[in-house]
Amino acid sequence: MKSKKNLLAQLKSLPHFEKNTVYQLGKQLELKDSTVDTYISRFLKCKEIYHLKNGLYVSADFFDKNKNDISYSFYLANIIRTPSYVSSWAALQYYNLTTEAIYPITSVTLKVTRDYQTRAGNFAYQSINKKLFSDFLLEKGKFDFFIATPSKALFDLLYFKTRQFRGVEIEKIKILIEELRIDIEEMDKKEQDKFYKLIKKYIKYE
Repeated sequence: MKSKKNLLAQLKSLPHFEKNTVYQLGKQLELKDSTVDTYISRFLKCKEIYHLKNGLYVSADFFDKNKNDISYSFYLANIIRTPSYVSSWAALQYYNLTTEAIYPITSVTLKVTRDYQTRAGNFAYQSINKKLFSDFLLEKGKFDFFIATPSKALFDLLYFKTRQFRGVEIEKIKILIEELRIDIEEMDKKEQDKFYKLIKKYIKYE
């Protein structure tokens, strides 16, 4: 029982962990993998750890201490599906360009589109072409995370909203932005220019 508590204590210090990490910590406590599996099941049942996806977890203690830090949620979004970066609605809200209530953390990925509903939050991923998997940056802090630039976050939102701009002319973009209640005037002028340049380039390219 002592080894179980020691194992959980070590997990509480990690922002996230994989099952292999638990096995390695278990070996240091001279625990068999089968015993570790039993402990993981018990931790989950007692809600001492949360399941993010197959083989990926976070301790309830660490999550509860950091759940109000948006950088931690964005950090987890990057980890759950890799490679990916936070974009669309979540990024626009982060930059204070929309007042719409955002529930899932929205991200863009090179992998297939998929949603994850977990105790640590809901995470939505949309697949994008490799040539458009760009214009994101690494925000460093207590928790580092990749996020789209303001211009790319808006581009990504409209890209998926219009199904890759099918049947949408450049003149209608401003109308759509207004309908979505996005305050583009609060976006830095350089970012606005980058946004319209990207829009024109993509629609022309297509």
